[in-house]
Amino acid sequence: MALVLFGIFTGLLLLNIPIAISLGLSTILSLIIFDFPLSMFPQIMYASIGKFTLLAIPFFILAGIIMEYAGISKRLIKFANVLVGHFRGGLAIVTVIVACFFAAISGSGPATVAALGAILIPAMVNAGYDKGMSSALIASAGGIGIVIPPSIAFVVYGVLAEVSIGRLFVAGIIPGLLMGIALILASYYVMRNNENLITYPKATTKEIFMAFKDAFWGILSPVIILGGIYGGFVTPTEAAGVAVVYGLFVGLFIYKEIKIKDLGELLVKASISSATVLFIIANASVFAWLLTTGRIATDMANALMGLTSSTIGILLIMNVIFIIAGCFIDAISAYYILVPILLPVIRTLGIDPVVFGVFMTVNLAIGLATPPVGINLYVACNISKLSLQEISKKVLPFIVASIIVLLMITFIPQLSLWLPNFLGIR
Repeated sequence: MALVLFGIFTGLLLLNIPIAISLGLSTILSLIIFDFPLSMFPQIMYASIGKFTLLAIPFFILAGIIMEYAGISKRLIKFANVLVGHFRGGLAIVTVIVACFFAAISGSGPATVAALGAILIPAMVNAGYDKGMSSALIASAGGIGIVIPPSIAFVVYGVLAEVSIGRLFVAGIIPGLLMGIALILASYYVMRNNENLITYPKATTKEIFMAFKDAFWGILSPVIILGGIYGGFVTPTEAAGVAVVYGLFVGLFIYKEIKIKDLGELLVKASISSATVLFIIANASVFAWLLTTGRIATDMANALMGLTSSTIGILLIMNVIFIIAGCFIDAISAYYILVPILLPVIRTLGIDPVVFGVFMTVNLAIGLATPPVGINLYVACNISKLSLQEISKKVLPFIVASIIVLLMITFIPQLSLWLPNFLGIR
């Protein structure tokens, strides 16, 4: 059954059929071949997306779009620039810092690249940065969007693995910040011989205060979202709803950059993005169900355990699998395909599922900027008007830096667990 299911799925991908449809078609054909009732397909699809927890996904998507339209991204960029723009390579630092902030608003890698790239890539080019390097950096930094909470990826993993989403959110903070630091160091390495960089004059205290005042409502948004979750006032799903209301309030009444006439466009854009994600989840859920029901996941897990008795060896193999998967399929599809197979192995090894969720998500974050199917790369290419080949050459140092952080997170579990344990998040 495994050969049939994965063979059909791989064949459909090679025919350039979208991943969601490939997952659904391969499952339907396998159900027919192995004489499963086809009525199972719509039943499982509906059951998989009819969950209260998954309501967080369309709300966080809508909140991210609202925050983008509200002008929060440009205010965060301005504030970060007055703080560190006077350093050599300051705009690279600004890019990573703002990506971390915006990640805590949108929960999405491509959304982070789209919102920030249109402003930062031209600004970096005007300041003497190489366009390819600038695009590669924003594509890599955008991956932090699925690691730093609130993260749509963590919501999906939490539902699949039956792990506390609040604990996953907190566990992603330190790894996300480490990724940011690694990208800053990598950008300095890339820029070390660039004599054309322009540095901005150091901002005065008054300029810093004015930029902070202007960006205050944007800075406050992740505090409200995450503070509500960690304080026990709201669930992650409810926090997503709060984020939408807060974003509308800021956009309509504080910054006044959203008009009533814009709401229809916002809702349509969010609906399309949400429908795309949920359609992937629905098809991937049936695929995952067949993996489990047909004992494919069990057999593959046993095969992986039979390769080596070393925990380190198994973890390294898993990371290689995740990185390869991230090159070809999106994060949500990867969760539904790989978690049923690998989670039992993780439990057998005595590894906390939260740690597994974090280092798997970091892997898939790297995949967002890894050719040939890195979504963030395509978004950055569209903004910078560079070819995928040009940007792929420039992204290598950032991938290497991210992989170093990945290995640290994989083999030092306290990097993920210390903060949720310290805060008592269960």
